[in-house]
Order: sequence, then C-alpha cells, then structure tokens
Amino acid sequence: MSKLKAGFALCGSFCTFSKAIAQMEYLRGQGIDLFPIMSQNAYETDTRFGRASDFVEKIEALCGHPIIHTIEAAEPIGPKKMFDILIIEPCTGNTIGKMACGITDTSVTMAAKSHLRNARPVLIAVSTNDALGAAGKNIGQLLNYKNIYFVPMRQDDSAKKPRSIVADFTMTEDAIHAALNGEQIQPILM
Repeated sequence: MSKLKAGFALCGSFCTFSKAIAQMEYLRGQGIDLFPIMSQNAYETDTRFGRASDFVEKIEALCGHPIIHTIEAAEPIGPKKMFDILIIEPCTGNTIGKMACGITDTSVTMAAKSHLRNARPVLIAVSTNDALGAAGKNIGQLLNYKNIYFVPMRQDDSAKKPRSIVADFTMTEDAIHAALNGEQIQPILM
C-alpha cells in the first residue's frame, strides 16, 4: 500500500493550535505524509497563543511541504487528487457554517470543496465555543452529508463555557482509519 497522503487544515481556533500540532507530529511519526493548509486568519494572525510566523515555520518544517493558504492554491486539491483524506483540525464554527451552506471563500473551505468532488473523506475536529448554540444546527447538517466525518468531541468547560465543544484530538488517527473505511467513529459525543 502506498503512503497515506493527508491534507491537514487549521482554522482560527488559536487556543488549540498546540494540540493540533502535537497531532501533526504524531501522525507524521505514523508515516502519514501531511500537506498543511491554513485559513488566512490562522496563517496571518498573531494572538496571545503565539505568533503566526512561528506556527507557520514550525508546521512547514514538520510537514516538509509549504502551507497552502490561499483559495487559488487550494483549488487544485481535487482535480489533482492530492490527498486520500482531508483533516480540518481545529475546525471553527465559522468554517463549519460555511461548509454547511456551501460557502467557499477561504483556503480551507476551498480545500474541502475541491477534495469532496472526488467523493473522498473530510474529517472534522470541532473546536468552537458555540457548538451547542448557533453552530449546533450546522454540525447537525454536516453529520448528514456523505463523506464528512467527525473526530469524537466533548464539552471542554461546561461550567464556564456551557455551549463550547472541542474534539478529542488524540482520537484523530482512529477517526482517520474509520473515515477511510466509510465509517463514523463512535461515539461522536463523549
């Protein structure tokens, strides 16, 4: 079997970047060839969680590929059949909403649209403070879409952020294998 090729997209849930990068390191250690993708905000925005340029440098060094960070660069993903699977980790409520409505105005949503044209799996690792609020209907909608799968998720701080959900990033590898077999790993909500 040839080496698994995976797109790994990061959206602007900056507080989970360290967890996502840890998963990238782990998956690379498992022999998966990762092609990084970042939304414009993720690629350019400095936050209290770190400087964008530091994240970009670390991710490119880890993956050995330049980051896809424009719509134009993401468009060929489908026509070229670049990946076996596309992972969006972290995936914000904003990106989830756009995907649910078919809006393609970022590098990440273009990557998903382009990848899905070949009926290949997209794996979403939710990270949003409104998953049990405004984003809930969009998550529910995507759960019904063919070739869309989710990393199992849970409330991350039910007392202080009662509508917030974050995927269990440590379950990404198991979720990848399930999605490649056309299955949703269970349970989705932990």
